[in-house]
Amino acid sequence: MYKKTLSLSIFAALVLTGCQADTQAQQITKTQYDVIIYNANVIDVETGKIRVNAVIALDDDKIALVGDESLLDTNQATRMFDAENKYVIPGLWDMHVHFEGENLIKDNADLFPVYIAYGITTVRDAASDLGEQVLDWRDQINSGEILGPQIYTAGRKLEGIDSIWKGDLEIGNTKELNDALDYLDLKDVDFIKMTANTLEPDLFVEGVKASKARGYKVSAHIPQKATVEMVVDAGVSSIEHASYMLRLGIPNEAELIAKINAGEIKSSAARKLYVSEFDQTLANKRYQALAAKGVAITPTLIGGKQLAYLDENDHADDDFKKYLTAEFMSHYAWRIERMGKRTPEQIQASKARYQLIASQIPHLEEAGVLVMAGSDSAALNTFVYPAMALHEELTLFQDAGVKPLQILQAATINGAKFMGVKDIIATIAVNKEADLVILNSNPLVDIHATQDIFAVVNNGQLLERKVLDKLLATAAKQKIELDVTRANDSAVDVRL
Repeated sequence: MYKKTLSLSIFAALVLTGCQADTQAQQITKTQYDVIIYNANVIDVETGKIRVNAVIALDDDKIALVGDESLLDTNQATRMFDAENKYVIPGLWDMHVHFEGENLIKDNADLFPVYIAYGITTVRDAASDLGEQVLDWRDQINSGEILGPQIYTAGRKLEGIDSIWKGDLEIGNTKELNDALDYLDLKDVDFIKMTANTLEPDLFVEGVKASKARGYKVSAHIPQKATVEMVVDAGVSSIEHASYMLRLGIPNEAELIAKINAGEIKSSAARKLYVSEFDQTLANKRYQALAAKGVAITPTLIGGKQLAYLDENDHADDDFKKYLTAEFMSHYAWRIERMGKRTPEQIQASKARYQLIASQIPHLEEAGVLVMAGSDSAALNTFVYPAMALHEELTLFQDAGVKPLQILQAATINGAKFMGVKDIIATIAVNKEADLVILNSNPLVDIHATQDIFAVVNNGQLLERKVLDKLLATAAKQKIELDVTRANDSAVDVRL
């Protein structure tokens, strides 16, 4: 899937709000490229090498040239942009988000420019109750009708009958499975997402195999009543959430699963055993097996971290809340209430479990597993803020001991590898799609640098800091307006 050029009307509006070409560019009369970015330190996310004093030429929505600064003497552009010796990386990918909530359509859409302002130019939507709406957004972004990150989406996920999740395609037998896949075929989804709240293990495995047979990549949770090995052997493409890796560190997972299925042990008790009996050496061996079979992992640490440490972290004054409506954040309440009922022992156990899960990321990297950075941001995931959460996820990787280059790879090229589009995007090379982030400091030294953005190139369009700030200011204003509208509507309903 290729993104199309941002519509001229949208880009012109951005330019008029404070993104005028500088004096040097205005003096050039012959046009060869749309934009030349010069005085840049270009990071190769595959090798970690930095090309200093580099030039990047953009033409349409592609990278037309990457070379030494001497090229400035012979190549011209409509617009010249001084990168001021800052660091250029590919646009960031968030490989696990959810745009969800039938009453949150505008809330989600208003956040699309925020993703761009945070340097996130591509996201993978792991299904929701807004499946068809997200597919429409995907196409509108690709056509340039709206500004936002390129979207890959599963549409709606496969689940069992009477699942707790809203908007699933619920299946109870082979016919219903095939009907669901026929529907997703018609919707032209980008991959298949499967969870197992009520989906029985045998049908889950059948679903993975059937999806693969149709040519889809399959991203999945691991059913409580199935082993990791069963799902991997069925051909799953990625496991969503690193918490499932704890199962690979105990010698008797199959025995525990059999006891769960027989009603001899509760899944909650098994979860405790996954921590207390965890064997790192055994887990490392099994991670190598995952890598050999090409199974990727999206750890999504940030959600677990926020909940485990809810007693320590006061989110009352979180700056990002200025972009989130009251209705959006109201969905945080159920988890906050549940976490508030924990005993001190349960709180400590949650923190220990989170730390064990986080510590697995360097081991997964060393084993050769394709690790993809994803936030799991969604209205239902408490304090996992859209856009911001990806950057927080990257810092958690670093805290866990992952090297900055590996973290950059997880947030750029690894997603492109997984989606099969590495040849057209996610590195800074000629003929690649022009999605870039220019950072004020070197992310190979400290990954926090991804949060200090100087400029963004989204689909070939250069957005300076002042334009990014305007996008953020607009999002904050839209949040206020939507809150006021809903409050007024509610008041009218009460009077009626």
